[in-house]
Amino acid sequence: MKVLITGANGFIGKNLQLFLRERRDTEVVCYHRGNEPRQLVNMLGGVDFVFHLAGVNRPQDPAEFTTGNADLTKALCAAVTAVAKAENRKIPILHTSSTQAVQDNPYGLSKREAEAALASTGRHPLVPVHVFRLPNVFGKWGRPHYNSAVATFCHNIARGLPIEVHNPQAPLSLVYVDDVVNRFVQIMDGAEPMIGPDGFSCVQPQYTTSVGELAQLLQAFRASRETLLTERVGTGLIRALYATYVSYLPVEAFAYGISSHVDRRGVFVEMLKTPDCGQFSFFTAHPGVTRGGHYHHSKTEKFLVIKGQALFRFRHMQTGQTHQLVTTGQEPQVVETVPGWTHDITNTGPDELVVMLWANEIFDRVRPDTYDCPI
Repeated sequence: MKVLITGANGFIGKNLQLFLRERRDTEVVCYHRGNEPRQLVNMLGGVDFVFHLAGVNRPQDPAEFTTGNADLTKALCAAVTAVAKAENRKIPILHTSSTQAVQDNPYGLSKREAEAALASTGRHPLVPVHVFRLPNVFGKWGRPHYNSAVATFCHNIARGLPIEVHNPQAPLSLVYVDDVVNRFVQIMDGAEPMIGPDGFSCVQPQYTTSVGELAQLLQAFRASRETLLTERVGTGLIRALYATYVSYLPVEAFAYGISSHVDRRGVFVEMLKTPDCGQFSFFTAHPGVTRGGHYHHSKTEKFLVIKGQALFRFRHMQTGQTHQLVTTGQEPQVVETVPGWTHDITNTGPDELVVMLWANEIFDRVRPDTYDCPI
């Protein structure tokens, strides 16, 4: 398949290019600011699908709204229609408009004029048209102080720069760029469009938050390097925002230091804490060293020997029953501690022991649920 992308060097265009490059059967032709509308007919040769992403939203001269939005769209519609008729084949157009097209300002008027040109072109059976009135799109490679508040906040917070929140309660409707691009590719592959309540094609999921909540969450991402406490970054909006925030880190911030607790036994390092699923850490033990020697009422742990050989010993606090087992880094095996059993771990190998540890709760110094009881 061969596709043409207008606005290929823009925020959505860059992400779309990357997705399409992952498909070995897709050739991409890029139209950007260095091109002129008169080149479109030649660029459309052999093209099977057009992504019309080009547009102007912050020009120096308001007249550019007309030339960059309405006029370019009209030129594209004319060129696609001419090529489709000449080659007697369908060439669909997918266009990114904006929810701001309803506004009666130069930008909104230019976007509605572009939509009207596409609606007229879409009546031709050889040129199906899909128009998306997108809300705020966020994700990697958005331009700060240009594309969205998310881009600006991520850029500044990642660098320790101040942000301005004029109205914390101001609502934000957001779509994630990966969801946008995935939907675009599905349409290209022949999927039926999802039509929103406004009558235009839409992207799901669409998230709703506020400017204040957005700023607070992004600040928490930055603070997590100190507290080690991560937000719930595995699903939904928080997952997408965390991926976006991290994409704005400068290269010198790709790594960060954490505390290491050293004593005669070895080291203990906490890596990550979660709000409700415990924490991750690791420790080392010198040959012959024993760690642990305690029991818990409710806390549970999972141990994984990464390097070396370890002897785990257990004793039931009521019955006195004992149990022991040996694990090594060569044969990965998770050892789980059980409430009511005192336990310890001894390095029985000739080299340093390295053990990964997960506990189901964050360590609480006031209520540690850890009671010394050597075996």
